[in-house]
Amino acid sequence: MRKRLRRYICVLCCLLLLWQQTPGHAQEPEPGELYAQAAVLMDADSGRVLYDKNGAQVLAMASTTKIMTCILALELADLQEMVEISSYAASMPKVKLYVQKGERYPLEDLLYSLMLESHNDAAVAIAEHLGRKYLPEQLQEKSPAEYTPEESREAVEAFAAVMNRKAAELGCGDTWFITPNGLDATQVLTLENGETIEKRHSTTARDLASIMCYCIRRSPKSQAFLEITQTPSHSFSLENGRSFSCVNHNAFLQMMQGAISGKTGFTNQAGYCYVGALERDGRTFVVALLACGWPNNKGYKWSDTRVLMNYGLDNFAYHSLDEAAYDESELESLPVLRGQTLDIGDTAYVPVRILERGASGDYQGQGAGGQGDGQEIEGLLLRDGEEIQVECHMERQLQAPVEAGKQVGTIQYIFQEQVYREEHIVTTRAVREIDYRWCFQQIMRYFLL
Repeated sequence: MRKRLRRYICVLCCLLLLWQQTPGHAQEPEPGELYAQAAVLMDADSGRVLYDKNGAQVLAMASTTKIMTCILALELADLQEMVEISSYAASMPKVKLYVQKGERYPLEDLLYSLMLESHNDAAVAIAEHLGRKYLPEQLQEKSPAEYTPEESREAVEAFAAVMNRKAAELGCGDTWFITPNGLDATQVLTLENGETIEKRHSTTARDLASIMCYCIRRSPKSQAFLEITQTPSHSFSLENGRSFSCVNHNAFLQMMQGAISGKTGFTNQAGYCYVGALERDGRTFVVALLACGWPNNKGYKWSDTRVLMNYGLDNFAYHSLDEAAYDESELESLPVLRGQTLDIGDTAYVPVRILERGASGDYQGQGAGGQGDGQEIEGLLLRDGEEIQVECHMERQLQAPVEAGKQVGTIQYIFQEQVYREEHIVTTRAVREIDYRWCFQQIMRYFLL
């Protein structure tokens, strides 16, 4: 009896081992222990999260804030615009460019100062320059050098509101900007019902990664953003003789082949933070790290970034959505109720086709993160064994009259319940409704023939 029982147990163990080793149940290796309290690895083109450690946890973001400040400045202003310095901007704490009240800088030079050296005074000067456009007319006409600290803060708050609107447009609902430089800050908001809530300058690893994806891929100024953040150094001078030199402190650019952008950050509340991007073999990855150690652990962010980037490179391959393209020959003509036919008693049918991509009325692709901003997704990064699902949804029958080009269905390309592409199925010709004239013609045809 005992021998038989042992045999049964051995057989069950073997079956369990075989079951675990089958492709459908294989355990994919995950990154080892990370130092960061929150971390995300994202496919920059689709916005799909490839790895997540507390990715929805709201945390302080420090100077990674400046990627939003930079991209908005690129989108909303001309690089040659002159930015006048206020006493408030000059009063910002280190790290700083040491701008002085009344000086005027080309916006382009301040953006290099912002992204290469992470200067806090440059960030506030940029925010005032853009935010003052939303202030009352008398303050717009007033020179920033003449602003009181309170008026400067009003301009910065106006720019922060623009930052928050942009975050909302990108689907980053857990992000709240108060400062343009990432210094720790809190804000008390009064709701319509009179209640007050306290907000702090914060984001999530998911939101931060999504913002970086926008900066390097979907923004109309993505190339300018990449050019600035990839520059090793930048020097400039003012008419008063002062000269400056900015050196890029994003060490990741030299750490891995294909590194294309990134921004560091540190405050007492945030700890060390980082968001960076890497492009290799047709794949683009973004890593976002929050609360990745405190002094003296400055190097943790680099080791975590390496681990996650290598995890992406080792486990994910690019697959075009066209690989899963629906076979149009499988589409059947649709019956049309009360549709005109050649002979009385026949059923009218209308052929259908898939509307050519890019044609009028075509689908709108999903943006990074699936925000549906009109950005077309061409493909996804997938593991071995993962597949894009294709679903066809079409009307069973139509009611005459039917116009040519009428949408009668959709084809959806889905992965993990997210629709990444939607194509329209349309009729190829019109079908008229049965009317008295058609009936008369059919009767005459029947008797005459």
